[in-house]
Amino acid sequence: MPAPSGSLSDAVTERLREAIITGELAPGAKLSEPELSQRLGIGRGSLREALQRLEGMRLVERRPRVGARVAGLGRRELVELYTVREALESMACRLAADLMSADEIADIRRLLVGDAADLDARMSAASDREGLRDFHFRIVQGSGNHELELMMNDLSHRVRRYRYRSRQIPGHLSRGLRDHHRILDAIEARDGELAEMLMRRHIRAECISVEAAMGDGVQSDGGGA
Repeated sequence: MPAPSGSLSDAVTERLREAIITGELAPGAKLSEPELSQRLGIGRGSLREALQRLEGMRLVERRPRVGARVAGLGRRELVELYTVREALESMACRLAADLMSADEIADIRRLLVGDAADLDARMSAASDREGLRDFHFRIVQGSGNHELELMMNDLSHRVRRYRYRSRQIPGHLSRGLRDHHRILDAIEARDGELAEMLMRRHIRAECISVEAAMGDGVQSDGGGA
């Protein structure tokens, strides 16, 4: 782990968050403050602040007499997260079909073209950062519903842990990209009902793919390690 730069606690939080999302820090791994402090070249105070933030994101768990560990991945959490995603993102599609401007739709179309050109790179990238360029996030933004956007932001880090693990499934990214085009076509046609249905199907299929990719690595009870 290279030492982070910039605002120290922010940089440490981001570095550890990405390590957790990509599996560099495995589910259930113990987070030793002395070891991490030495590896990152930072003081214990900044590290504790970062761990507290990650605990708030539910990426880190603290247990009596055990200390801080990377939160586990669980089948129940997977299904529950994707059930919430399905409800919120399908609603976002329906709202976006009414509210999203032609310029916003064209911008997302350019994003999808770029994703297609960058498919191989996304398969081999060490991290798939899903910020402002992410299709799903842009649709939620296009819904015009601020509360919906806040709820999706709260879920985003845990969702990314599961999404990341499906990237190595042959054909997964290309199938997802085709789904994205169909959803955007429905939004552009102002067919909110169709866009909502297509997003529901897309997220259900992704949940099945993620669960298959995790295999025995997903705990049956959805709890921590």
